[in-house]
Amino acid sequence: MGKARDIPGLEADLPYAEAAARTVAVRADELFAAGRDVLDTDDIEQVHDMRVASRRLRAVLEIFAPCFDRAAYRPVLRDVKALADALGTRRDPDVQLDALARLTAKMGASERRGIEVMAARLRAEQAVGNQTLAAALEEAEASDLHGRLQALAASATDVGTEAPLFAPTTNGGGPA
Repeated sequence: MGKARDIPGLEADLPYAEAAARTVAVRADELFAAGRDVLDTDDIEQVHDMRVASRRLRAVLEIFAPCFDRAAYRPVLRDVKALADALGTRRDPDVQLDALARLTAKMGASERRGIEVMAARLRAEQAVGNQTLAAALEEAEASDLHGRLQALAASATDVGTEAPLFAPTTNGGGPA
């Protein structure tokens, strides 16, 4: 995944709600674009990419929370958190298995047997994590989480002001 996608038209003078709408929409798209092949245990980077995307999305949801109706916002944030938790459940054994594979390459045959016992336990954890993630992905699809995120983004409203995201100050640039 690497660098987050740029938010088209995100400028300092953009009203807060418009910044919220654009940012949440792009971060939601990133999350679901990263979901391709995420259940493939041979490519652990897919899970990593989707997990990073979920954390970016969660962060912007929390930053822009005042722009959203609480009744719509809370269940969406809860579902994003649940998906992120499932991604973490899957990701943790992935990282450990990757480290063990690198360690095993440096070990002798007699040492590898003990490592293989540990790796077998981690593969079992990975399988459970994959089942947890599969269920979370099914729930996200069944509840149309992507669509609900896009609708939430489109519903953003300014919180009592049309102030830009970063308003210029009047006291020489410092905080008021």
